[in-house]
Amino acid sequence: MERYAWKATLRDGQLDEYRRRHDAIWGEMLQVLKDAGIRNYTIWNVGNELFGYYECALGVEHAARVQAQSPVVDRWNEYMKDVMVMQMDPETGAQPLLTQVFLME
Repeated sequence: MERYAWKATLRDGQLDEYRRRHDAIWGEMLQVLKDAGIRNYTIWNVGNELFGYYECALGVEHAARVQAQSPVVDRWNEYMKDVMVMQMDPETGAQPLLTQVFLME
């Protein structure tokens, strides 16, 4: 099981709206994530910083490819632009993968 971690920045004063949108996440968006093999997806927050983590049952490359090809993901990213800033990797079109430096199992 490969792991994926990302970070992003909330726009000032947008934490409540960010939470509201995730509380009402679209069913079709959840389906894309499931189709991508994404499991145990969690997002944390401190101040204006967001940190996301998920496990890729079918590998990071598969998860990235499924998301990159999905018009639902494109719509979700557009929907979220007014509440957060995400740096995107120009090669994958996804948030840059953070480098793991420690793991305790």
